[in-house]
Amino acid sequence: MATLDEPSTPRSNALYFTAWRWHFYAGLYVIPFLLMLAVTGLIMLWIAFFQGINDEKMTVAPGAEPLAVSALQAAAEAAIPESHATQYVAPLGPDHVAAFKVTANDVATGVTLNPYTGEVLHTFAWGAGWYDLASEIHGTLLIGDVGDRLIEAAASLGLLLIATGLYLHWPRNGSGLRQMLVPSLAKSGRALWKSLHGVTAFWFSIVLVLFLISGLSWAGIWGGKMVQAWNTFPAAKWDNVPLSDATHASMNHDGTKEVPWTLEQTPMPASGSLAGTVAVQGAVTIDSVAAFADGLGFNRRYNLNLPSDETGVWTISHDSMSNDGPDPAADRTIHIDQYTGNVLADVQYADYSAYAKAMAWGIALHEGDLGLWNFVLNTAFILATIFVSVSGLVLWWKRRPAGAGRLAAPPAPGSLAHWKGALLVALFIALAFPMAGISLILVLALDAFLISRVPMLKRALS
Repeated sequence: MATLDEPSTPRSNALYFTAWRWHFYAGLYVIPFLLMLAVTGLIMLWIAFFQGINDEKMTVAPGAEPLAVSALQAAAEAAIPESHATQYVAPLGPDHVAAFKVTANDVATGVTLNPYTGEVLHTFAWGAGWYDLASEIHGTLLIGDVGDRLIEAAASLGLLLIATGLYLHWPRNGSGLRQMLVPSLAKSGRALWKSLHGVTAFWFSIVLVLFLISGLSWAGIWGGKMVQAWNTFPAAKWDNVPLSDATHASMNHDGTKEVPWTLEQTPMPASGSLAGTVAVQGAVTIDSVAAFADGLGFNRRYNLNLPSDETGVWTISHDSMSNDGPDPAADRTIHIDQYTGNVLADVQYADYSAYAKAMAWGIALHEGDLGLWNFVLNTAFILATIFVSVSGLVLWWKRRPAGAGRLAAPPAPGSLAHWKGALLVALFIALAFPMAGISLILVLALDAFLISRVPMLKRALS
């Protein structure tokens, strides 16, 4: 009698074992990365939710009136000798702290202040906390572009892992929807592990696809060279505004993403002309620009980047990328000429492309910014990802012959006549996601030119 591991018809048998082998070999590469992404993601999620990334959740007793932002700037710069402020982070609410990023000798320091008294409450190395370390591992494995490419390949192959896994878990041979949706706790041994593995993966597969796609949209090849390039906000929409040689990505520092995804490759506007529309009248200072930002009615905080040089601009931003508020549709980035106080550019959520809008929501979902339900969902999803990864290893270990001295890969299908469907899926993923295609080509080349010609390797990896 056929089992789930041994479908009854020759056609389904060939397709099943083809999918199983792809699932197995993709899992060998993907599982270590999934575990890394899950653990670092859990660290970032919990730090951001309970503590805040840069002290922003620290509270104070509300006073009558907050001090002028310039007074807070002076206090922050005095706390770090010979420093100058580069960024102001407005309080999340009337009972929360304000913060400045100040720089001295190219070293950035965060300074947290009581906005009512100017008291310095905490100083910390900006971008060098546990959250930032986890984020750097999450994005690059601490090895820059090489790590980014390795993770991109894993995320791309993760989509192949999901597609083959869903096929393997689909009801067949008399099993029904109940077995697909509910774990069979009456089973034991490998059968129980297989049921738990399949059901858990099935329920969280949609979330995993969303997370993988949003993560891939940041990656260097599929993200930077393809979808991000196609969805970059066109600076040409800013009529007669002088542009800088720098892009918005220049506001990112040490690998930390601080600007909306759709703006990273867009050139920054430049100060020094009469372009733009009137916004700040009179002297253009941090106080007058902050007063203008306060009048925009942001829900929660905003960030204010100070001009970096003689052509730099004041940049007011409230966006999901920086965890500023709970509503991605409220994203807004405004650039103000440092001399005239004119608004040179004002990019809102409504100006985003359809994919950029999806990314704004995807990033917020990815980071757990949409509320308590999002935090709970992400925690459950991460724990499920860890369980599915570990249970996949357990399934392999329980199936692997004791003392076999080989990888014990699933057996190859007996016929090649029915590989078309599986090959079409693999071809689609390879064409859509270049790093997945490169990985598959490397594996096929390795098999054709090395493994198949060395009996010891062929046996060990079979």
